Amino acid sequence: MYTPVVWFVGAGPGDPDLITMKGNDLLVGADVLIYAGSLVNPALVERSRAGVKMDSWGMSVEEMVPIMTDAAKAGKRVVRLHSGDPALYGSIVEQIAELEKHGVEVHIVPGVSSLFAASAALKTQYTLKGVSESLIITRPAGETLEEDDISKLSEMGSSLVIFLGTDKLGEIVGKLRCPGDTPAAVIYHASWPDQKIVKGCVTDIVHKAEEAGIHKTALILIGGIVEPMERYHRSVLYS
Repeated sequence: MYTPVVWFVGAGPGDPDLITMKGNDLLVGADVLIYAGSLVNPALVERSRAGVKMDSWGMSVEEMVPIMTDAAKAGKRVVRLHSGDPALYGSIVEQIAELEKHGVEVHIVPGVSSLFAASAALKTQYTLKGVSESLIITRPAGETLEEDDISKLSEMGSSLVIFLGTDKLGEIVGKLRCPGDTPAAVIYHASWPDQKIVKGCVTDIVHKAEEAGIHKTALILIGGIVEPMERYHRSVLYS
C-alpha cells in the first residue's frame, strides 16, 4: 500500500554547498518545493527541478498542508525546505501534526544550523575546556513569546547563542547579568557571501553592531568562546 510522504529538509545556513548530500538529492528531484522565503539561498531554489515552487512566507499551516497533502497523495515528491536545521525555530511540529492527521508520513533530513556556521566564522567551538562546557540556545521575548529567560541564562557562564534577536539587541544586552567585559559577537548572514562579523564585549556590542549596519538576520553570541585563545585549556584527548 502506498504511503504518501513529505520530506522536511534542512537547507543549511546559507552557503548552498552546505546542504547535506541527501538533502540535495531530494531537493534536486522534487516535484513540489515549498521553501522558507529569503531565509533560503535562492541558488538552492534554482537548483531544484520542481515543477511547482512556492515561497512559504506569509502562508499559514492551513494553506500549506492541503498543497503538500494533495501532491504527496498524487505520488509527487514533496520537499518542505527549511533554513538551517528544521529542529531549531523551524515550527515544524505544527506542520507535521496536521500532515499526519491527513495520513501523510513525514521524514526529516537534518541540516547545518547557522549556529555552527557562526562558530566556523569565528573559528571557535562552543564547548571548550577552561571556557565553557555547556551551550545554551535561546531567543528574546517578542510577538510569539511573552517572556524570556535571558537574564537567568546569562548568569550561568555557559556559551550563549541568541536567535531572532538582532532587532532587539539593546534590550537583550540590558537583560544580561554577566560582567560587562564578557566577550560578545554578532554574526550576520553566517556563511553567505555578505557575511559580517562584529566582535566586542557586552558593554560595546550594541554600538559596534549599529556601526556595521546590522539590524536583522544575525546571531548573537555571548561568552568566552568568542575570544577563546587566551582562555582555553588543552583537552585530555590531545595532551
